[in-house]
Amino acid sequence: MSELNKQKHWSKVELLHETVKNPNIHIKGSHSYYSDAWGGSFEESVVRYLYGDEYSLKTWESQWEVDKLYIGDYVCIAAEAVILMGGNHTHQINWFSLYPFIDQVTESYEGKGDTIIHDGAWIGMRAMVMPGVEIGEGAVIAANAVVTKDVAPYTIVAGNPASIVKTRFPEDVIERILRLNIYEWPEGKFNALKKYICANDIDALENASKNYTQ
Repeated sequence: MSELNKQKHWSKVELLHETVKNPNIHIKGSHSYYSDAWGGSFEESVVRYLYGDEYSLKTWESQWEVDKLYIGDYVCIAAEAVILMGGNHTHQINWFSLYPFIDQVTESYEGKGDTIIHDGAWIGMRAMVMPGVEIGEGAVIAANAVVTKDVAPYTIVAGNPASIVKTRFPEDVIERILRLNIYEWPEGKFNALKKYICANDIDALENASKNYTQ
């Protein structure tokens, strides 16, 4: 391999469906990517498991059900983002001691449930997604944001903890987009109507979908 090919660059991306091996991480479709320009691979540096990664699965027998990560299609994940998995990591904040004593680990663990990133979402550089969060279709997580609760579809959030900056479109337009269910379209239809998807005329998109014939 040439030195140029080995060089990291923001324009080089890792397609998740080609690289993810962890059975607890579920990738929909073939377009979601991680921009690994300044770090390791997606599984090495982005998804942080207490239990559930390759090391822990080989080292310990989990004492609770491992949380799953679901990533939709056409999801964009920027460099150095973190998706934190595994509940509260055995630090129980309503106890006097936060220390994760090994003989109390089962009692201290508090699961947060699966983490879900829906189709078309964009996770900004160095953003952190906390356990059990659901990020809606087309949502934008700003750089350095810390997402501690669910994010509605087509909503932009920023800050620590992340809060709503604005919605990408008026509410009625968002409802119409969601009704179209564009990320469930067959590949042929999606590609044929891409010029309407890569625009902001909802009437034109609805009409194109209605009139589309394979």
